[in-house]
Amino acid sequence: MSITVPAPPAAAATPPPPGGAAAVRRRGPAIPLRYAAGRIGGAAVSMLAVVFTGFFLFRIVPGDPVRAMTRGRPVDATQLAALRHQFGIDKPLIAQFGDYTLRVARGDLGTSYQYKSSVSSLIGSHVWPTVYLVGTATLIAALLGLRIGVRSAWKHGSRSDRANTGIALVLWSMPTFWLGLILIVVFSVGVGPIPGMFPTGGMSSPDVHGLLPSFWDHVRHLVLPCVTLIAVIYAQYLLTMRATLLEEIGADYLTTARAKGLRDDDVRRKHAVPNAMLPAVTLVFLNLGTAVSGSILAETIFSWPGLGSLFYEALTVPDLPLLEGLFIFFSAAVILMNLLAELLYPILDPRVRTS
Repeated sequence: MSITVPAPPAAAATPPPPGGAAAVRRRGPAIPLRYAAGRIGGAAVSMLAVVFTGFFLFRIVPGDPVRAMTRGRPVDATQLAALRHQFGIDKPLIAQFGDYTLRVARGDLGTSYQYKSSVSSLIGSHVWPTVYLVGTATLIAALLGLRIGVRSAWKHGSRSDRANTGIALVLWSMPTFWLGLILIVVFSVGVGPIPGMFPTGGMSSPDVHGLLPSFWDHVRHLVLPCVTLIAVIYAQYLLTMRATLLEEIGADYLTTARAKGLRDDDVRRKHAVPNAMLPAVTLVFLNLGTAVSGSILAETIFSWPGLGSLFYEALTVPDLPLLEGLFIFFSAAVILMNLLAELLYPILDPRVRTS
């Protein structure tokens, strides 16, 4: 007697998803709208806080602007009162705050007490030297620090790792003004067999003419302040990249990549470093924001005509409109760069889109 085994039923066809294969491959936007809106809103709130803080912060700075600007000149009480009325600092504090708020809302940063010029024009005339100096130093420090940080983390515990980390920590702990003065003494004045090779201050020499001589003169003036900033700040990149990469070294996905036969350099470059870049990206963008604010100590020591030295001069008076305008400008640059870094996160790491 034969037994007939019934054939298994045919599998039910799975209906295609709406929109076809393109719907399967479709992904969300690189930067989710809710994520972007939240970050932009946070930046706007931070900017409002900066505007309000900028007024009261410099009102507690000791000193009388009128007396500072008339020091050594024969002025009487009536003239002092007229100057205070002209600058608007004889009004009650709440009235000054109202004038300040309305002025900033119109995009007017005011007029400098000591320069008798608009704050916006002063910032515009001093921003390029600062970007030239601090931007160059930030770019070189980032490239140098990130590269050495990756090498140190990948060979952690080695002699080169200990040497690089130790040198970076020593330089980072040095005060900027002290290191700048040491470089001036050694490489500008000259010590023993080391001759004075670089100018002590300024951005150029007045007696140099011609395209190539002027370019070389600018480079010579740039060397000492740029080296001072690089030596102080490159350790931030090195230590941040090293610490972040060390957290990734023992991850399972790197073990899997090695098991697939990838070379060690490919594992580091294609897998480990991209996953360790977020903290470094944040640091790079924040330092780019501070690149327009300059370094007050470095620019003052080397007489560099940038925003840092302008802020120092305004602080000695105190020149309230100039201080407030510079504070708003510096803060806006940092907030903007931080916002750009946060908007870049979902592109660098898709996990941020679903968090």
